[in-house]
Amino acid sequence: LLVFQPGALVSSDGEEHTSPKTEAPETEQSQTKTRMEKIFGFKKEDLSSWESLVTLLNRPTDPACLGIFRCLFGLLMAIDVTQERGLSHLDYKYLDGAPVCRFPLFNFLQPLPLDWMYLVYLVLFLGSLGIMLGCFYRLSCLLFISTYWYIFFLDKTTWNNHSYLYGLIGFQLTLMDGNRYWSIDGLRRPSIRNAHVPLWNYTLLRTQIFIVYFIAGIKKLDADWVEGYSMSYLAHHWLFDPFKWVLLSLLVVHGGGLILDLTAGYLLFFDATRPYAFFFVSYFHCMNSQLFSIGMFSYTMLATSPLFCYPDWPRRFFDRFPSFLKAVLPLTSAEPQRSTSCVYQAAPKAPKLRLRHKLRAIFTILYIAEQFFMPYSHFITQGYNNWTNGLYGYSWDMMVHSRSHQHVKVTYKDGKTGEIGYLNPGVFTQSRRWKDHGDMLKQYATCLSHFLPRYNISEPEIYFDIWVSINERFQQRIFDPRVDIVKAEWSPFRPNPWLMPLLVDLSPWRTKFQEIEGSLDNQTEIVFIADFPGLHLENFVSEDLGNTSIHVLQGNLNVEIVEEKKNYTVKPGEQIKVPAGAYHKVYTVSDDPSCYMYVYVNTTEAALQENFTKLYELQERVRNGTETEPLPPELQPLVAADDDEGAEVNATDPIVKLFLKRQRRMKEVKKRREAGVLERLERFAVKKYYTIRRGFLMTAIAMRNLAVGLPPLEQLTREVEFANMKGPQAEAAPDERLKDEVGHGEL
Repeated sequence: LLVFQPGALVSSDGEEHTSPKTEAPETEQSQTKTRMEKIFGFKKEDLSSWESLVTLLNRPTDPACLGIFRCLFGLLMAIDVTQERGLSHLDYKYLDGAPVCRFPLFNFLQPLPLDWMYLVYLVLFLGSLGIMLGCFYRLSCLLFISTYWYIFFLDKTTWNNHSYLYGLIGFQLTLMDGNRYWSIDGLRRPSIRNAHVPLWNYTLLRTQIFIVYFIAGIKKLDADWVEGYSMSYLAHHWLFDPFKWVLLSLLVVHGGGLILDLTAGYLLFFDATRPYAFFFVSYFHCMNSQLFSIGMFSYTMLATSPLFCYPDWPRRFFDRFPSFLKAVLPLTSAEPQRSTSCVYQAAPKAPKLRLRHKLRAIFTILYIAEQFFMPYSHFITQGYNNWTNGLYGYSWDMMVHSRSHQHVKVTYKDGKTGEIGYLNPGVFTQSRRWKDHGDMLKQYATCLSHFLPRYNISEPEIYFDIWVSINERFQQRIFDPRVDIVKAEWSPFRPNPWLMPLLVDLSPWRTKFQEIEGSLDNQTEIVFIADFPGLHLENFVSEDLGNTSIHVLQGNLNVEIVEEKKNYTVKPGEQIKVPAGAYHKVYTVSDDPSCYMYVYVNTTEAALQENFTKLYELQERVRNGTETEPLPPELQPLVAADDDEGAEVNATDPIVKLFLKRQRRMKEVKKRREAGVLERLERFAVKKYYTIRRGFLMTAIAMRNLAVGLPPLEQLTREVEFANMKGPQAEAAPDERLKDEVGHGEL
C-alpha cells in the first residue's frame, strides 16, 4: 500500500482537500469516499484489474512537490561534487603516471587521464545544476547519471549506501517529469509549465525512501545490533546526552535507531503520524550529520521527507509569502494543466490507456520489486560475501557492522629465487577497505604482482595475514594466510574458498570482555585474540611495552620465544610473559580454536604521563605562590609560558618541551570547543570556501590544458600553488594533532 499516493483526499491539517479540475465535485466525492480512500488515497476498485492499476499509477498529480524536490536534489548533488565525489582532491586520486592499485567493479574500467577526469566531473556538476534549475532537464539528467555511475563503478572502495541512493534517484528523475514546476524548461515551453505529472513519479520516490528506512531497520534486527555491539562507542557522544537521563546507552543508540528505521516510512505515510515522524526523522538526520562523515546524505534525506506530504504543499507554503516576492517564487494559485503523461477519468466512459501508460506501470512495479530483492540477492553474487554479505553499499545495512584491525602483514615470495620479504600494508593504494573484501584483495594482489617485477621480484607470490575484530569480537584472521592470492581462485558467483569463517561460537565471550576490561587500571591495555588450529601468530613486542603477557582463555598454546629459541606450553588459566623488543610466535596446538589475550602496559607512555602530572602540579604551585624552592634552569620555561602564553618558549629539556607543546594544543582545543556559534559558522564557511575554490580552480586549469595544451612547468606550478592556497585557520585540527602527540604503542 505504501507504493501509492497517501491520503489524497484528506489534507495534513485534517480538512478535506479537493484536487483540481480533473476531480469530481466535492459533494459527489464526499458521498462516495470510503475509509480506505481517506487513509490511502485510492479505492479497493483501483486494484481490482490491470487496467485500474495502470489508471491509478498514471493518475494526474500536482507537480509542485516533485519540482521542489528536483531543485533541492540538484543543489545538493552540485555541492556533493566538490565534497564526497572528490573534485577538490581529484589530482591526488588520479594523478597521471602514479603507481596506484585501483578497485573498479569491472576490471576493464580505468580512469581517464587527469585533465579528462576533470572534464567528467565538470559534466557531472553541470548536470546537477541542470537538474536543480530544470534546464534542458532530460539532457541534464542523462549527463548526471552517465558520469555519476562511471565514477561510482570506478572505485568500489568509496561505495556506501547513500552514494548508491544518489545514483538511483538520479536514474528515477531521468524518467520522470520533474521539470513541470518551477523550472527554466517551463519558461521556455509553456506547454509543460505547471502540468500534471503521473502518480507513479511520486510512487517511485516514496517507495525508494521507504525501502531505505525499512530495509535498514530489518538489517538492524541482527543480533549484534540488538545486543548493542555495533555502535556502542556512539553512546558517549554529546549528542545523546539529552536521552541519557532516562535511557541506557543500549536503548539510546541501538534501540532508537532500530525503532526509527522500522517505523519511519509508515509514520511519514499517514496524516496523523506525519508531524511526529518529521520531528524524529529530522532530529535523527541532524545528529547523523554531526556523528558521521556522510557528506550530503543527511540533507538529502531531509529533502525527501516532504515527498510524503500532499503534492500541492509548496503552493500553500509559498502563498504565505509577501506578494512582491511571488514573481521569483514558485506558482501558488494556478491550477495544473493537463498532460499527455497522465490518464484522466472521462466518466461515464473508461479512460483511454496508451502503450506508454502500460509500460510505465510495468516499469514501476518491476523497479520496486527489484529494489526489494537487491538487498537479499547475495546468494547470487556469493564471491562478494565475506563475514558480511555482499559489497557494502546497496544492502541498506547501515552502521550494522564496525571493524577494528589489529594486525596486517603482507608477505611476498620471489617465484624464482624463493626470497621472502614484507610490504608495507596498503602500499600502492589510496584506501584501506581492501582488507575486508576478498574481491578487492584479489585485485590488490594481482596489481602487486604487476608492480613488484619493477623491483627485481620475479613471479611474485602474495600472502596476506589480516586480523579483524567485527562488532567487538575476538581479533581473528579473515583470510587464509597460507594461500597465494595471486594464483587463488575467485569468482563473483561462487563462495570464496580462502575466506576464514567468523568464529560466531565465541561471541558470548564479549560479555566476559567487559568484565575483564572493567577490572583493569587506566594504564593497562588488552587485546583479545582467537586463532585456528594449525596456524600461528608471529608478533613483535615494542620496547615501549615493558610489561606484556599472554593469558590463555581457551585451547592450548605453544609460545616460542625466537631470541631464546625456547618453547613454552600454556594451557587455559595460565599465562606467560613475553620479552619486549623481541619476536615471539604463538601456535594453536589444540583441536579447537584457541582464545587468548595480550595484557600490556605502555611503560614509556606511563612514565611520560607521570612526568606530565608532576610538571603540571609544579606549574600550579608556582602560579599559586606555594612553591618555595627555586626552579632549576631547565624548568624555568614553565614560568615563562605563563607570562607570555602566545609566544613560543624555548625549552632544553625534551619532556618540558613536549609538556608545553601539549598544553598549547589543549588550549587550542578548548578554545575551539568553546567558540560561539558565529565563530564556528565562520570557520566552517572558510574551510568549505577554500575546498570548493580549489576544485573549481583545478578544473579551470584542466580545461585550459585540454583546450590549448600544457603551459610551461613554472606557470603550471604557480597556478597549482594558487589553487592550493588555504585560509588562516586551515591547519590540522588541534584535537587530531593532540591524539598523535603521545604515541599509543600497539602490538
